[in-house]
Amino acid sequence: MKIFVPGRLCLFGEHSDWAGGYRCHNRELELGYTLLVGTNQGLYAQVKPHPTHLQLRASLTDGSDRTITLPINQKTLLAEAKKGGFFSYAAGVAYQILTHYQVDGLEIDNYLTDLPIQKGLSSSAAMCVLVARAFNQVYDLKMSRREEMEFAYLGEITTPSRCGRMDQACAYGSCPIAMIFDGNFTNVIELKAPQDLFFVIVDLAAGKNTQEILSKLNACYPFPTNELQRNVQKFLGTISYQITQAAIDALQTGDVVKMGMLMKQAQAEFDKHLIPACPEQLTAPILHKLLNYPPIQSLILGGKGVGSQGDGTAQFIVKDEESQQKVIEIITKDFPKMQCLKMTIYASK
Repeated sequence: MKIFVPGRLCLFGEHSDWAGGYRCHNRELELGYTLLVGTNQGLYAQVKPHPTHLQLRASLTDGSDRTITLPINQKTLLAEAKKGGFFSYAAGVAYQILTHYQVDGLEIDNYLTDLPIQKGLSSSAAMCVLVARAFNQVYDLKMSRREEMEFAYLGEITTPSRCGRMDQACAYGSCPIAMIFDGNFTNVIELKAPQDLFFVIVDLAAGKNTQEILSKLNACYPFPTNELQRNVQKFLGTISYQITQAAIDALQTGDVVKMGMLMKQAQAEFDKHLIPACPEQLTAPILHKLLNYPPIQSLILGGKGVGSQGDGTAQFIVKDEESQQKVIEIITKDFPKMQCLKMTIYASK
């Protein structure tokens, strides 16, 4: 059978998933709140059962392939997951599935990948969801999307990766969703868009250190000890929550102008409250240069950073498909190293 799993774009509420998780230790913290949608790009695979092994062939965006074959036993899968690296995610999910279900192996042929890797679009989470969904469908485990998402999360944190729970939102495909994070509790709300919404995602072709960003921001939790830490908690709590709620309302009414304004507001508040906590990574001169680039201002309604922010990936919302194409043409011409992706949230049917 064939499976497609998209990447995940966090439109609003980045970092609030793990920040909301700290409510286990400090109930005065605000709930985490994110607005997410699956990308139009992702991982394509053919899957079938295998009697004894997990066999995975992964096609990378540069045209190369990687393959691995692992026996289906918990010790081997756990060791591979703990090593980290490209195949650790698949091994971690298979390990978690094996601890809960009596299943045999899988043969996964990921014959096409058009999702950029390590660009804040949850490529690793997409691989985790792909493996969880493959086991679910091949062995008829009758898991819901929420359960697939949970096994994908458990599989990823079996590796050295320390992702937040929102990364596996790609399990919901192209449906926009809101996620609320309260300690260890996560609530998922499926949303509907009344009209098509058009975005441009831009790989800035620069560099950032996500681990450093997360380390510096996590150091501000669970209890603040100075003004800098209080500002981080204020943004990732009350400010982010209010902006995200307003963005969800705008998405569901099709108010793209309001969504653009909220993107600008979210970026300004992010810069004010979070850059001081990790200036080396979050000052992000390339991101801000593109967000304020004069030739595209008349075509965009708003823009902001993606994922952990920094000089990784930018997102813009535009009014229509024509503007989407023009923005891509300008950026591609003026910044040859940058790569642009079209992203469309289609009207709910």
